[in-house]
Amino acid sequence: MPVTVLLVDDEPLVRAGLRAVLEAQPDIEVVGEAADGAAVIPLVRQLRPDVVAMDVRMPLLDGIEATRAVLRTVQDPPKIVVITTFENDEYVYEALRAGADGFLLKRARPAEIVHAVRLVAEGESLLFPAAVRRLAASHGEERGEEGARAAFARAGLTGREEEVLRLMARGLSNAEIAERLVVGTETVKSHVSAVLAKLGARDRTQAVIVAYESGFVAPG
Repeated sequence: MPVTVLLVDDEPLVRAGLRAVLEAQPDIEVVGEAADGAAVIPLVRQLRPDVVAMDVRMPLLDGIEATRAVLRTVQDPPKIVVITTFENDEYVYEALRAGADGFLLKRARPAEIVHAVRLVAEGESLLFPAAVRRLAASHGEERGEEGARAAFARAGLTGREEEVLRLMARGLSNAEIAERLVVGTETVKSHVSAVLAKLGARDRTQAVIVAYESGFVAPG
C-alpha cells in the first residue's frame, strides 16, 4: 500500500510542487489538497491520509492550531509534518510542541521531501538536532522551565532510558541508537516506548522537546 499524503498550504504553487515531487514516487500517493488549516479536519476524516504536509502560516487557521485540532479530535490521527520557509520560525517550535512529528523547509531538495514523508509514515520523527537546539535555546526560557523540570523528575526514567533519550535528542534513529548501545533494535523500541509513556509524550519529537525544556539536554 502506498503512503497517502494530504497537502495543506495556501500557496497553489507550493502544493503543485510538492504534489509533483511526491507523485513521482511509486510508493507515495497524494490523496488531497487544502488551502487553509480550517479545511484539514473534514479532509482528514474523509481521506484518512497517513501523512499531512502542513504549512505553518495560513490566513484563517494556521498550522499550529490545525495540528492541535487534528490531534484533539481525530481518532488515530495521521502523522503531521509542518512546512516552513525559515527553520528558526517561532511557529515551527509551537507546531512541534502542539504535536507535529517534525518540520521540513520549503527549499528542501526533492529527495529530502520524499525521505521526510517516508520517515514519519514509518513512525520516526523528522528532527534536525541543530535546528531544534536553536529553537529550544530561543524559546525555552518562555516555557515554564521549573514546571518542565518537575515533570521530568516525576517521570523517573531509568539510566538506560535517559541514555536513549539523549541519543534521540541528537536525531539518531532506532537502528543508530541500537548500534551505538550495542543492543537489538527491538530493545531500543521498548526503551523508546517507555520514555514516551513516562514523559506523556505523543512521539519522539515531543519527548525531545521535554528533554530540552526540562534542562535534561542542554540546548547550547
